Amino acid sequence: MYAIHYYENKTYVLTLARGSVPSVGEEVKIKGRKGKVISVLEIKENVYHVFVEFEKIVDKSKSAAHDFGKRKRR
Repeated sequence: MYAIHYYENKTYVLTLARGSVPSVGEEVKIKGRKGKVISVLEIKENVYHVFVEFEKIVDKSKSAAHDFGKRKRR
């Protein structure tokens, strides 16, 4: 078993105990967010730091806020 520490930029995201180490370019899903492994750094024999780049989150409520400025005519 390996201790895998996931980071986005320099922010800690998650630690998992897994049987395999993810490779560079592999697609991962962490906490419901899709991402891609950028780099893998071996710290100790069974401890790895994995740096992930997540897809940007599109906030649908902000696009709906634009519609509030329009008034209905009767």
